[in-house]
Amino acid sequence: MSNIQYVTKETLEQMKAELQRMKTVDRPAASRAIAEAREKGDLKENAEYDAAKEAQGILEAKIAALESAIANARVIDESSIDTSKVSIFTKVKLTNLNTKKQVTYQLVSEKEADLKAGKISINSPIGKGILGKTVGETAEVQAPAGILKFRIEEISI
Repeated sequence: MSNIQYVTKETLEQMKAELQRMKTVDRPAASRAIAEAREKGDLKENAEYDAAKEAQGILEAKIAALESAIANARVIDESSIDTSKVSIFTKVKLTNLNTKKQVTYQLVSEKEADLKAGKISINSPIGKGILGKTVGETAEVQAPAGILKFRIEEISI
């Protein structure tokens, strides 16, 4: 499976800014915490030192994961998105055929998903179910609550 993540230019910039902060602010702070704990005596029985080393390890793992995500990120130009079918970064108006309620979601990468903002991951059950569908088609989505049926009403950017 590919690790490529499709992101907007803004999300890529946010990722780069977060990485820069981790390297220039958080990493030196972790080193200082280890140095301070080391000065407090015997390292075998120094819980503060152990905690500082563990925090540094977690930070380094986060930095490595973010570097990998940035390396595998592909920026999608929103002007080149095809709105004839549901794809990443399209906004889709759906009608839940069970409840007759309409909802609008934008399909995004997992990194950008935010249900409160109406952004769902293309890897979510609904995202997978509607991906590739066209206006007027019905999508059956397997959800924890059972099978949900959605009709695609509109696709936009």
